[in-house]
Amino acid sequence: MKLIDIYNLLVDFYGEQNWWPIIEGRECVYKKEFMERERTDEEIFEIMIGAILTQNTSWTNVIVAIINLKENNIFSPYKISEIENSKLSQLIKSAGYFNQKAKKLKILCSFLLNNKISELKKLSVYDLRQKFLSLWGIGYETADSIVLYGFNKPVFVVDAYTKRIFSRLGFFPENSEYETIRDLFEKNLPQSSNLYKEYHALIVEFGKNLCKKRPLCNNCSFNENCAYLHKNAQSFAQFIQQS
Repeated sequence: MKLIDIYNLLVDFYGEQNWWPIIEGRECVYKKEFMERERTDEEIFEIMIGAILTQNTSWTNVIVAIINLKENNIFSPYKISEIENSKLSQLIKSAGYFNQKAKKLKILCSFLLNNKISELKKLSVYDLRQKFLSLWGIGYETADSIVLYGFNKPVFVVDAYTKRIFSRLGFFPENSEYETIRDLFEKNLPQSSNLYKEYHALIVEFGKNLCKKRPLCNNCSFNENCAYLHKNAQSFAQFIQQS
């Protein structure tokens, strides 16, 4: 199967995801318009904050942390830069690793005080990635999430679900490097930020619900093409019958 074939099957099954959501009041909102218009500077800032907070935790925990920051009126680069580390850590405690993440948020916000979002929008994909990758605490996945979802620039986001699913399907070894996997997707798909957004979101949905660490192979549309299933066919036979 080609990568675009897998995308089409996933979108047919799960529907459009309309990522990245924004917190309105105390609700997490997904809107079709997020795929169709440029994000506001305020939305881009929120996406940056969310991309850092979601490292090694669930999005549910991130929502609580963002709501805390907003309700305490600590949701701007200046205010996050000025607040004491201990207070910031407590506000984002739900997201885990809160002392490290508080430091990461402060570094990001210090950067934003000297680099306006309106100016960052003018940069190329490469230059924008390099800006964020130069900041402590921001790696490839976080930087690319910001560039893709915030700035609507075509860079494919690779996460743990991507590595698990597509190594099982035989596209690359599971221990492949981030940039190798990103390059494979970008070379074999149309260059489209909207396509990359939806594909990444669908991969997460599929990885959470079917292609888990212990996969639900009998419910999967890709089981005939799955190198992982074929390799482990004998050991999976009983499991599949019981699923």
